[in-house]
Amino acid sequence: MRLTRGRPLFTGAAALALVASAVTFVALQSAAADTLGSGSYATTRPAGQAPPAGCGSIGTNPRQWVTANAPAGAVPTNDWWSSLLFKKFNCSYSEPLNAHPMAFKPANNGLGVSYTTDAAISGTATGVGEYHYPYTTDFTLGVAGLNSPDTKVDGWTDWTVTPYWSDGARTLRATIGHGLPFVYARTSGGSAQLTFGGPPAVWSNSGARIGFTVRGHDFVAYAPTGATWTVSGSTITSTLAGKDYYSVALLPTTTSTPAADRTALADTYGTYAHNHVTGTRVSWAYNAGASTVNATYAFTTTAREGSGSGTVVSLYPHQWKNLTGATPIAQTYVSARGPMKTLTGVSSFTTGTKYQGVLPEIPAVADSSGADLATLGGYLDQAASGDPLAGFGDDTYWTGKGVGRAARLAEIADQLGRTAQRDALLNAIRTRLTNWFTASPGEATRLFVYDANWGTLIGYPASYGSDSELNDHHFHYGYYIAAAATLAKFDPAWAASNAYGSMVNLLIRDANNPDRNDTMFPFLRDFDIYAGHDWASGHGAFGAGNNQESSSEGMNFANALIQWGQATGNTAVRDAGLYIYTTQAQAIQEYWFDSSNQNFPSTFAHNTVGMVWGDGGAYATWFSAEPEMIQGINMLPITGGSLYMGYKPAYNSVNWNEMVTNNGGPPTVWQDVLWSFQALGNGDTALANFRANSGYTPEEGESKAHTFHWLRNLAALGQVDTSVTANTPLYAVFTKNGAKTYVASNLTGSPLTVTFSDGRTLTVPAGKTATTGAFTWVGGGGTSNPPTSQPPTSNPPSSQPPSSQPPSSQPPVGSNLFYLRSGPALNTTAGTAAGTQTVSAANGNYDGTPHNPVTYTKCGITGSTNGQATAFTLYVDAANTVGQGIQVRVSYDLTNNGSYERVETYRYFATDPVPGTETYTQAVGLSSSSGSLGAMSNGCVRMEVWNAIGNAATTVRIDASAANGNQSTLRIPYTV
Repeated sequence: MRLTRGRPLFTGAAALALVASAVTFVALQSAAADTLGSGSYATTRPAGQAPPAGCGSIGTNPRQWVTANAPAGAVPTNDWWSSLLFKKFNCSYSEPLNAHPMAFKPANNGLGVSYTTDAAISGTATGVGEYHYPYTTDFTLGVAGLNSPDTKVDGWTDWTVTPYWSDGARTLRATIGHGLPFVYARTSGGSAQLTFGGPPAVWSNSGARIGFTVRGHDFVAYAPTGATWTVSGSTITSTLAGKDYYSVALLPTTTSTPAADRTALADTYGTYAHNHVTGTRVSWAYNAGASTVNATYAFTTTAREGSGSGTVVSLYPHQWKNLTGATPIAQTYVSARGPMKTLTGVSSFTTGTKYQGVLPEIPAVADSSGADLATLGGYLDQAASGDPLAGFGDDTYWTGKGVGRAARLAEIADQLGRTAQRDALLNAIRTRLTNWFTASPGEATRLFVYDANWGTLIGYPASYGSDSELNDHHFHYGYYIAAAATLAKFDPAWAASNAYGSMVNLLIRDANNPDRNDTMFPFLRDFDIYAGHDWASGHGAFGAGNNQESSSEGMNFANALIQWGQATGNTAVRDAGLYIYTTQAQAIQEYWFDSSNQNFPSTFAHNTVGMVWGDGGAYATWFSAEPEMIQGINMLPITGGSLYMGYKPAYNSVNWNEMVTNNGGPPTVWQDVLWSFQALGNGDTALANFRANSGYTPEEGESKAHTFHWLRNLAALGQVDTSVTANTPLYAVFTKNGAKTYVASNLTGSPLTVTFSDGRTLTVPAGKTATTGAFTWVGGGGTSNPPTSQPPTSNPPSSQPPSSQPPSSQPPVGSNLFYLRSGPALNTTAGTAAGTQTVSAANGNYDGTPHNPVTYTKCGITGSTNGQATAFTLYVDAANTVGQGIQVRVSYDLTNNGSYERVETYRYFATDPVPGTETYTQAVGLSSSSGSLGAMSNGCVRMEVWNAIGNAATTVRIDASAANGNQSTLRIPYTV
């Protein structure tokens, strides 16, 4: 879940310690250790920072929800079953667990089972829309009489989990997992029981096997040999012949399936019904010669009776389309990811996925006239002047965006021979990363803190739930790792494990740890191994399961691992990145783009989604209903790792055309991101769009220098050529008008000869990127003429008249702390009884522009600045509405003349759809600012509060006394 600027505009069904060998990961010796090479991290949170928000007042340690059988070490988060441990429903059970093909929901009497094949579609063809396969209980699997107060976790493996119930007299363990058409149950204290909403439709009941149909879908329950099943009213029970195990299978059949076929499938599945799956494990290997990543998905089975082995498994499209050495059966399952194909009698299966390469950056290629080189040089002069990180927020996400942008500029400057600019950019990156990678006693900002309870590394200031909900760590930390990889190329001493390299590896271990023996962090936290993609949401406590919108920021993390591993010689990191990158590239094509037009429901009127949910997808984002952002959020950041978006260039036109249709014309925001995506399909057209509209405002993490470099060079190179591979991780091949250009990068200190699959070879100098063909930039270092269209150096808020003119005279003010009071008003005295102030619905996008604001004003202020910054704390609530974002602007009129000399607009705050106040503070960072503070003489401060997005009103807590608590306040940076 990437809460970039707000909550969703729809209603849902509901980042390895590097050692001298450079290839081995080792766990830290003690979680209490705070020094790592030259870097360090804290083990105590800054004052006032809360731990991850679990369940109620007892939610600070997730191991309270596991049994003694559960694995030691850090618990998984950000998984399809995370709500069993995290934000548990009523502190008892969980939200729906979307395993596919089935979904599950624990309750007091056992495990609810659901198989939904009809999609629920909402929204419009040109606006926000979504599809879900919502959980609906077909039956509950359990033990007769079971009434458990909660569900714990008895164990987990790479893609399975075993929930556990106990009421003191009866117990139930039920193993479920991705791709398992079986539920495997272990019981004690009573008969096996299946409970239905009405009398079940039984189509076969013979000995230890009973078949029944629910909502047109067939299930079979398998008891031990010698047992029978009894049907009574709305229940089916079995004494299990004194044994403690049974299983229930979902068949890939419907009521229209011939009886003989149904019976044959029941027989086949029955062969493996008592081979309970007790372990799952992925392994991967990079074959450089074939440029293939092979991944093996293995199943451990335990025969509850007999000595059989093998099981039945169902594969997602990204798996069966890359399957090697096996043939699925004919019947398929319906899922939120498209048709699932099934293998029977297997203990493992293997996928072989072609790896098409990544680059540190698109290579600089020719412009015979030199005019475009001058244009690029001018843009680079502008972007690289001053502090390249100025204007970016100080939290983990916006720091990442800043260093990521600087790294792209440094790569371009190096290609153009502009070493002074390159080094200035690298110095800025080094300084900022070193700051973050060093924790000092009492430090509250720009540090990382290890939380042993949750097995996670949290950066402060945190943002978008990266602390409280463990959201988005791969998004945030991917930018840090990518920037560190660029720095490592030019300053390997900084990146050494005895310097700051081990801190970079610590971020990797937190977000997606590839070492399953490292108990500090869970194995591949954010990457769902079987689903083939990341989950941004940490807790999964939504009715629709987990979610992720920015698949491209997930790919930025994977690319960062490849680049960092290659730059530092750490093949373990590199190969983990290759596995995640190749697998997720396939998943994005299938589940975000549906580029083969096979997986979205036929009635869903979109060719892409902004978000993937556990039970579906949505043409929407957490922060905007604008088509440019819904589609663009799965494109940014544009880097040399973005080439996967060009594997199917015809689809790029489909995606672009949908955006234009839904937007009612070409993009008006995030043009650079969208043009960069368009260029992977048609570089000439994208470059022409840039030339015709060069006065656009860049996306926050982009620069005109980088966008022009990308577009101009792709226009010359053409499209990504997926028919040719190479025997090195850093390569690409492009084709234009039948002519191929071969590109490779060499991060080592010696020349490298790269061999391509069609026999072509390319010698790459040490530390350089080389290309074949006649392409070379004319010119080199130095300062070029700036472009004719100068990009703005800042984007100040639009000039707005005051919402309300303050009185010309006010009594003197004796404090710089103001309480929000009814009126609305600011007062140096707190209220006596808490109430709320309603803030009108946005009914549109007013990010950065006050719209029907509630305005709080205080005048009569005389004082001098104290070197601090504006600070506010607002306790806000959107009740159970989604898609809401509340925003604040604070303005200072220094002399009470009606002119505001300093205006600060803060990023809006994403409220959650859970009743109860949330805390909105200045820590979200500035969206924009203008003017300067100065001494105030009878001056005024004005706070405007409005909803930037969302279609419902929200509230702000006001008038609260100290005894009430949660007092909404504004503190101005003045001594009065």
